[in-house]
Amino acid sequence: RSVVLAAMGPGTSGSGVRTVTAPRSALGSGVSLHAYDIGVLVVYFVFVIGVGIWSSIRASRGTIGGYFLAGRSMTWWPIGASLMSSNVGSGLFIGLAGTGAAGGLAVGGFEWNMRKPGPGKGRGTHQRSHSTKIRSQATWLLLALGWIFVPVYIAAGVVTMPQYLKKRFGGQRIQVYMSVLSLILYIFTKISTDIFSGALFIQIALGWNLYLSTAMLLVVTAVYTIAGGLTAVIYTDALQTVIMVGGALVLMFLGFQEVGWYPGLEQRYRQAIPNATVPNTTCHLPRSDAFHMLRDPVSGDIPWPGLIFGLTVLATWCWCTDQVIVQRSLSAKNLSHAKGGSVLGGYLKILPMFFIVMPGMISRALYPDEVGCVDPDVCQSICGARVGCSNIAYPKLVVALMPVGLRGLMIAVILAALMSSLTSIFNSSSTLFAIDVWQRFRRKATEQELMVVGRLFVVFLVVISILWIPIIQSSNSGQLFDYIQSVTSYLAPPITALFLLAIFCKRVTEPGAFWGLMFGLAVGLLRMILEFSYPAPACGEADRRPAVLKDFHYLYFALLLCGLTAIVIITVSLCTTPIPEEKLARLTWWTRSHPHSELEKEAPEGTPGTSEMPSGACPPGGGETENSSQDQDQHRARRRRWGRLLWDWFCGLAGPPERALSPAETAARQRELTSIAEEPLWTRVCNVNAVLLLAVNVFLWGYFA
Repeated sequence: RSVVLAAMGPGTSGSGVRTVTAPRSALGSGVSLHAYDIGVLVVYFVFVIGVGIWSSIRASRGTIGGYFLAGRSMTWWPIGASLMSSNVGSGLFIGLAGTGAAGGLAVGGFEWNMRKPGPGKGRGTHQRSHSTKIRSQATWLLLALGWIFVPVYIAAGVVTMPQYLKKRFGGQRIQVYMSVLSLILYIFTKISTDIFSGALFIQIALGWNLYLSTAMLLVVTAVYTIAGGLTAVIYTDALQTVIMVGGALVLMFLGFQEVGWYPGLEQRYRQAIPNATVPNTTCHLPRSDAFHMLRDPVSGDIPWPGLIFGLTVLATWCWCTDQVIVQRSLSAKNLSHAKGGSVLGGYLKILPMFFIVMPGMISRALYPDEVGCVDPDVCQSICGARVGCSNIAYPKLVVALMPVGLRGLMIAVILAALMSSLTSIFNSSSTLFAIDVWQRFRRKATEQELMVVGRLFVVFLVVISILWIPIIQSSNSGQLFDYIQSVTSYLAPPITALFLLAIFCKRVTEPGAFWGLMFGLAVGLLRMILEFSYPAPACGEADRRPAVLKDFHYLYFALLLCGLTAIVIITVSLCTTPIPEEKLARLTWWTRSHPHSELEKEAPEGTPGTSEMPSGACPPGGGETENSSQDQDQHRARRRRWGRLLWDWFCGLAGPPERALSPAETAARQRELTSIAEEPLWTRVCNVNAVLLLAVNVFLWGYFA
């Protein structure tokens, strides 16, 4: 997982003497940017800031629907690009390439199939396959998002996933639990992983100050995230996607050229054995199945039943129920554009296998002594981590192969991956906090209050992110990060079971859902604690872990936990009073097309309604809608200092108050926002493209299986 983080912290040598190693030793010293590289970075920042300012100006930033859902005005291409870049953080370039260097192509199935690998640890046969952070079945699950889940979410008229669960089951406890859990996971896994991986790459490759570079990136991302909301985030994500794909493809071609293209990679990877090995072990040998994605169901590091079925459980949580991903699809102007975004995102998610996993393997083939080291003392001297140095694979390739000018491009690629992931997480976290947490305690919160609270929460996240860096940096051998990343993997299966049953099973009740979540939480935490207490052995060490860890792969555990949680949910639900049929209108797959009458009886909290305000809120002007009042407000605004005007614009407080709509106008607007109707032409276009995408995915699976 994230043992690469230990490269920045103190280690312990075999003799027990604490040492501090320079992680750049494996990458060469004296690396500096040429004027051309600096020029490329300047152009990159100018474009990103320019797009951020442009999108912030054109965004509807003073309403819930405008700020958190981009006014439901997004088209398919920025949605698809944002789905890609939101999912591809800087940790992906470090972790996915490192895991590919250690174990071969199988981890690429996590991209075609689902998971987001975080910085990994281990090597060869001792690689911990749990070093991947959820993200597989991307192609299949992105289509499931657009064709199955999003229609239900749109019909329900929700902004957040916890809000959907509240509508579906009633009560408050599930909504609060899911909101708090999501925020904890975002802060302590996604944000910290991406920030540190990106800053680590910059420091390893360039020697820049860790805190200065991190703070600079955070300030740039926070400014346009706070100012422009989801509109700014999605458009800048689209730009970052172009930069990421273009730069990574350049490095891929240079790497393949160096090893003799794919046949040369096969030959040189199998021969990538370091000079320093551990006697009487085989962990220095590349895996014999390194170029196969489907591996032995018992002895394989990523067994094929787990890759196909267990990973699908985790992928469903990541792609179909996670706020960061789903929020992009909910911003679509209609269902067809949401489906089109899923198709484009699916095509883009095919690429990481080629421009991240294979370059990681190329790096090991070219530099086996550093990237493929196995001796703990040697690895300690190279990268500061005794468990292995596979995570330096991508930075090593960038520093060694990229010529002047293009090195700056690759730095921009990593920055793009980092910034796009952070902006998405910041925006989604502020949405969860404002809609699901703040409104829980401030039921009469006005529209302006929610906008300000959401923006201030982004500032809070930035501060927490910076304060979290030294904690990660000082963690010994990445054990703290092992613990943190395990939380995600072992809490995802119960959530997957709950959402699947909520959407497809009308008999599920609130007590069943709640106690199923509690059961899944207890079992998942038990497995996580065991894994943290018994870390995987280094090369040459005896494996003293319990059988439940050593012989029961975590992907199998994920599948079992999902099934057990579903059984608990159904059992408790059958013992409780069913939810009346009329309460399920437009909240399940079977009732998604129900007439709007039931939905309109109660104004949904936090949904982008006609006046773009949650229930109980007053117009931003405090209810003053008369012309005289508006004139007085405008007169006072002209007398303010320019600094106050700029502050009001930044916080979305500028402009005249929204006109309060009549009940009939509110109902009409609500029907429009929750409509899942599609034009027949675009329905056929989306369906044909979905079939083509699946055909490409099946071909690639068959070719590399």
